[in-house]
Amino acid sequence: MESTIGIAVLGTGFGQKIHIPGFQYHHRTEVKAVYHRDLDKANAIATSHNIPYASDNLETLLARPEIDAVSIATPPFLHYEMAKTALNAKKHLLLEKPMAMSARETEELYHLAQQQGVTAIADFEFRFVPAWQCFAEHLQQNYVGRKRLIKIDWLVSSRADATRPWNWYARKDKGGGALGAVGSHAFDYIHWLFGSVRRLCAHLSCAIPERPDPLEGGKLKPVDADDTCLIMLELADGTPCQLTISSVAYQGRGHWVEVYGDRGTLVLGSSNLSDYVRDFHLFAAPAGESLQEVEIPARLAFPKTFDDGRLAPFIRVIERWVSAIDSGQSLEPSLKEGYYSQLLMDLTHQSNETRAWVDVPEL
Repeated sequence: MESTIGIAVLGTGFGQKIHIPGFQYHHRTEVKAVYHRDLDKANAIATSHNIPYASDNLETLLARPEIDAVSIATPPFLHYEMAKTALNAKKHLLLEKPMAMSARETEELYHLAQQQGVTAIADFEFRFVPAWQCFAEHLQQNYVGRKRLIKIDWLVSSRADATRPWNWYARKDKGGGALGAVGSHAFDYIHWLFGSVRRLCAHLSCAIPERPDPLEGGKLKPVDADDTCLIMLELADGTPCQLTISSVAYQGRGHWVEVYGDRGTLVLGSSNLSDYVRDFHLFAAPAGESLQEVEIPARLAFPKTFDDGRLAPFIRVIERWVSAIDSGQSLEPSLKEGYYSQLLMDLTHQSNETRAWVDVPEL
């Protein structure tokens, strides 16, 4: 008989919206505890979701024998210490992106998980979305032939309103900004779909330099985290890749990946600006012909969809994690993939600061 895996959820924003319902839906996982630094809030969330235990003390929570694994969905600047504490307590780990505040921290967590004999996985959801999986299959079948250009646009309006409140997301030193929020995803799927990166050159900017802080009566406070990222990459096979990200683009085109090769073209994209996982469509054309939409095979479809498009792929991440725990093997996307995404983010910041191309070391 398959055993149930007891889960502690740390973080009550994305954790409450996606992690808790995802674990409560999956037949092998059961949320046994929730953590928040404010005990009253932890208790309220536990009560509303029928979770038996709430705590504001991580060490006390991790000492409970019913906790087998931990998911961390707190802001990025808290990830490293929380993940290290969980791994030292020999708990399996599901870690939100960005993994930590640096590649060095992520590498340490990766090695610590190996030393402790526990399974750690990263929440890179696009790997588990049906249209993306079909896209990956076309690439594996060499549909486009020799790649000539990869162009990625991720242009949304989630932070275009200058009255949106100031919080940790506005601070670079807390892991805020569009690069960490969505560039981390892009760097992972570039590596997954197209291979490693040889070098990159980046320009990061902030279009809204101040935002009101509701905790200080609407006082305007400085923003230094990026909201627009222009990144050029040269892949290891020589293919040029252009990545443009903006969270302040009113009527932005959404999220699109275009691949042009000598045999054909693939275009994957969604114009949905309110749900970043929904409504992806795949278009394909042999060289010289018109793009036609590709029907996504039923075998790749989600068995169930939800009002929040993020939930179905997250449940597939859980399934991957459970399989890794059962087998005792590291399965992608592990913290190794998380490390590579974090490394590319670190080098993006370095390139922006030095105004120069930066070489990417081999993984």
